[in-house]
Amino acid sequence: MKSLWMCVLAVLCSAGIAAAGEPGSSRSDAAAAFDRLKTLAGAWQSDTKDMGKARVEYEVVAGGSALIERFTAEKMGQPMITLFHMDGDTLRLTHYCMAGNQPTMVARTIGRDGTIAFEFAGAGNLKSPNAGHMHDATFRLIDAGRFASRWTFYENDKPKFTEDNEYTRIQ
Repeated sequence: MKSLWMCVLAVLCSAGIAAAGEPGSSRSDAAAAFDRLKTLAGAWQSDTKDMGKARVEYEVVAGGSALIERFTAEKMGQPMITLFHMDGDTLRLTHYCMAGNQPTMVARTIGRDGTIAFEFAGAGNLKSPNAGHMHDATFRLIDAGRFASRWTFYENDKPKFTEDNEYTRIQ
């Protein structure tokens, strides 16, 4: 009986260790999510709440190893750029923000429903941990002609605002 309990305990511990890993962190999940993101290649538009009409263009570059997002909007002076790429077994993005910093995020959750959730992993040119920066980003690929994104901006270690947009393919 004691050996049965030891086996059950060993199975439960190994399951707990496996569950403690980062969701979506396996090479196949992250690579599949990156491949799904690359299907966004082309031009998209949205009517945003605060910035007027927005346009997002995606381009697969560097032999398929990177995806560039170029975001422009009517009420925004210059475009912002986001670069997606694999780093070993991890899907990452770096957002070149109009706030003047470059947050890097890691895909922590990769859903079978087309949702890819990125969480803050560090930043370049962040004056202090309390300085304003994009902290989280979630993409939901709805179908071949639509996707949604949610970007959360943090300041003083808490959310300050969230940008939710749904985009329609125009090219």
